[in-house]
Amino acid sequence: MPSVRMSPDTQRSPARAVALAVLLACRSGDKALDDELEKRAADFRLDVRDRSLAMELVYGTLRRQETIDWRLEPVLKRPLPRLPIVVQMVLRLGTYQLLCLDRIPPSAAVDESVRLAKSYAGQLRRDWSGFVNAVLRNLIRGPEPALPGLDVDSARALSVRYSVPRWLCQRWIDRLGFDHAEAACRATGTVPAVTLRVNRLRMTREQFLDQLKQGGIAARPTVASPVGVVLEQGEAVTSLPGFENGDFYVEDEAAQLIPPLLDPQPGERVLDACAAPGGKTTHLAALMHNRGEMLALDRNADRLKLVDENCRRLGMTIIRTMRADVATSLLSVSQGRMFDRILVDAPCSGLGVLRRHPEAKWTKHEAMFARHHRMQTQILDAAASVLRPGGVLVYSTCSTEREETEDVIESVCRMSPDWVRESVEPWLPLPALSLVTAQGALSTMGNRFGMDGFYAARLRKVS
Repeated sequence: MPSVRMSPDTQRSPARAVALAVLLACRSGDKALDDELEKRAADFRLDVRDRSLAMELVYGTLRRQETIDWRLEPVLKRPLPRLPIVVQMVLRLGTYQLLCLDRIPPSAAVDESVRLAKSYAGQLRRDWSGFVNAVLRNLIRGPEPALPGLDVDSARALSVRYSVPRWLCQRWIDRLGFDHAEAACRATGTVPAVTLRVNRLRMTREQFLDQLKQGGIAARPTVASPVGVVLEQGEAVTSLPGFENGDFYVEDEAAQLIPPLLDPQPGERVLDACAAPGGKTTHLAALMHNRGEMLALDRNADRLKLVDENCRRLGMTIIRTMRADVATSLLSVSQGRMFDRILVDAPCSGLGVLRRHPEAKWTKHEAMFARHHRMQTQILDAAASVLRPGGVLVYSTCSTEREETEDVIESVCRMSPDWVRESVEPWLPLPALSLVTAQGALSTMGNRFGMDGFYAARLRKVS
């Protein structure tokens, strides 16, 4: 993977150099976008203004990538995928600035893209700056093409309009119908607000809102979640009042609705089977008034460190973390002791949170659903072996797809007489009752609250 090296050319626009480095590093899908942005911004010692620009360029380019590629097609003499990946990304960055950022003059967008391409001449063993210059200037001079017609190829039309992979557009059209599919596509390109969950061990939501007001920060309470706060404008989270004291955790409103469905009680033994980075884990501990015992598992040791860090900051002392593969190691991990309640926030496609992770749109594929379904059912089977009779399990995913949601629950209930479904309705606040499905599960897909797409079902083990 190419790496950005500071040079006289890239020094003139470190924000763009960082944006390019992040796009290159994250294209395989195995690195977190936010983490990579933070790392590269620190390496380049970006100031606040350049950090903001780098973030805008990265997220904007990824959110609009399919549309950008469609606009580039007519001005390229060879298909974009046949160009070196560095050149592809430089062209995408330049095109995003030309098409979507009015505050950047076209001449600056082109010139900085040319400089960025030139800085890679040594690594690519060719200077592509002239090529980049010609392509972007042809893009400026050419007329804006008409969008693909909805009546000719509706999936292609949605893909170009909303920058969603064509296969996913077709899938949503087939499953949801065109109107709902278009709404789902549109939602992936929205910029989510910063939403916080108040740490009720430290203060009430009203006290936290007052604390923000005194700090000159405009915020409002969430509608569906009783512990959420939405910032009216984007803010650096670590600089907010109460961050160091653990007064809040950054978490979407939909995710805040899930831990209460488990209804954990003080003094119980609770398992969070797929815990990292610890949002739902710490929420569960707060609901238990930090009394009892909780085991938080994850396969990824680095992500488990995030759980430990969040527990320390939020003051959750009942949580013990352990690296383990839930599907294969639960019996040995439990050491013969059963759990009263288990949360399985299962690994999934993440299609419900694409607006927060736009890079994921370009690494997903349709074959993943069957693989995830098998893994999710294996995790639930393993969880059943360590849950006491009468105990409760909540299964959740940030997915919109049936294979990872309702099909999983129906499958495990059909295969095992141990499970009985319970409606989530009694554990939801009144404004969220509209999100309960006919099967008694929680589904926030297409919700009116501006939340991410989550699913959750509640099961009780009867024997």
